[in-house]
Amino acid sequence: MKNLKNIIRKFKQANILVVGDLILDEYVWGKVERISPEAPVPVLWAEKRTFVPGGTANVANNIRSLGGKVTLLGVTGSDANSKILLSELKKRRINTQGIFTEGKRHTTVKTRILAGHQQLVRVDWEHTEDLPRELNTKIFKFIQKNINSFDAIIIEDYGKGVINIALLKLLICLAKTHKKIITVDPKEENFQYYRSVNAITPNRKELENALRNLKLKDTSNRFKINTDKLFTDKDVDLAAREILEYLNLDSLLVTLGEQGMKLLEANGRLTHIPTVAQEVFDVSGAGDTVISTFTLALCAGASKLEAAHIANFAAGIVVGKLGTAVTNVQELLERIK
Repeated sequence: MKNLKNIIRKFKQANILVVGDLILDEYVWGKVERISPEAPVPVLWAEKRTFVPGGTANVANNIRSLGGKVTLLGVTGSDANSKILLSELKKRRINTQGIFTEGKRHTTVKTRILAGHQQLVRVDWEHTEDLPRELNTKIFKFIQKNINSFDAIIIEDYGKGVINIALLKLLICLAKTHKKIITVDPKEENFQYYRSVNAITPNRKELENALRNLKLKDTSNRFKINTDKLFTDKDVDLAAREILEYLNLDSLLVTLGEQGMKLLEANGRLTHIPTVAQEVFDVSGAGDTVISTFTLALCAGASKLEAAHIANFAAGIVVGKLGTAVTNVQELLERIK
């Protein structure tokens, strides 16, 4: 535990580039006292509206809240929601120099309507098409120009178009050439493109679906699991091993909700880390906290197992908060103690 605390205190030395799909999380808070006469739905008496950086922006927010330096790279539309998102990022002292504007897209927004602590509905506004080639080129040139400033790169793939095959190939090659740590919060459809990164952090469902997708695309019969049935815990372990070997990863960290996490390393060691969550209010954004903290710890000199334990503590804190939440060094040190 003493070693984990020393690692956390070194978070402030890390400088991380976070690349991916930017989202503005909007919350409309209120209370419900009656049912609408127009339809059998509750009427929310709205009392306030709040905005929080979401998606890839939430990863950057986690890093900054934990004391690390971070540059955010992504795309917004040319609209009012872009201004709100940029304002929220600047409040949190997140470097926004890598954010590009695309006039033909609108800023991705997820609006959650809440009555007290109960979410009634979520409304999503988003584009999922790949970026134009010219914008892809601008993004890569920005990374290429600034690569030596960063200790690590986090790829946050929400499937909204910023993380595409062309950019992934160039980015991974560049990071490996410059010996930078590169971690990925993956999208299950894109697993085959994450080859040779340091680590990926899927949840159980993403891991299972990814293996099914890979088995359909790869006809070499290298994948032994029967993907037509429900996965057992042993199947999850085997799926992790097969994907780690197939993608030539250093490690794979699977998040398992109330069952905690499993870390599989390239040397074959599989470690189950039980959850330390004391209560669970909201799991939204927990995956962002895991990859943020895991990568920060690696930058601070942690082993992969130490980094996974610290990420587990951080995730246990944020799921006890309502909405897209972050933790900080003080909370993390207190929880470990």
